[in-house]
Amino acid sequence: MRAARRREIDAIVVWRLDRWGRSVVDLVHTLPELHALGVGFISLHEAWDVTTPTGRAMAGLLAIFAQFEREMLRERVTAGIAHARRHGKPHGRPPSVAHRVPAVQQLAAAGLSQSAIARQLGISRTSVRRFIRTAMVAVPETREGGKEPVTD
Repeated sequence: MRAARRREIDAIVVWRLDRWGRSVVDLVHTLPELHALGVGFISLHEAWDVTTPTGRAMAGLLAIFAQFEREMLRERVTAGIAHARRHGKPHGRPPSVAHRVPAVQQLAAAGLSQSAIARQLGISRTSVRRFIRTAMVAVPETREGGKEPVTD
């Protein structure tokens, strides 16, 4: 929209109408503004352009159905999550290295490399490295599979 307001573009081309706006309100506000700025709006998937009255009418109808589809998807996802929780299935991000702080500290103090710590605890090397950096625990980092320290 910034580029349209600065008159840097003549048209906006999107793959699908729902890729432009997340709600009918978005489309209701932006499409008339684009029209007033003289910027065309073309949707490739729906094969219409809103520079015509028919195109604008179709845009409104399709926006309503796109919003309806998103809301139905959101309801299904919410119901699925609730179902999984009722049945004791985990949901969300896996636990971070934070719950393994004592083990990481102990292994680091024992002189294990970051890769060895990650393998032993079953967590990512990046998580181990990030924790060690923030905890300022000195751990020798070695190249994968080797004994020589990393000096890069």
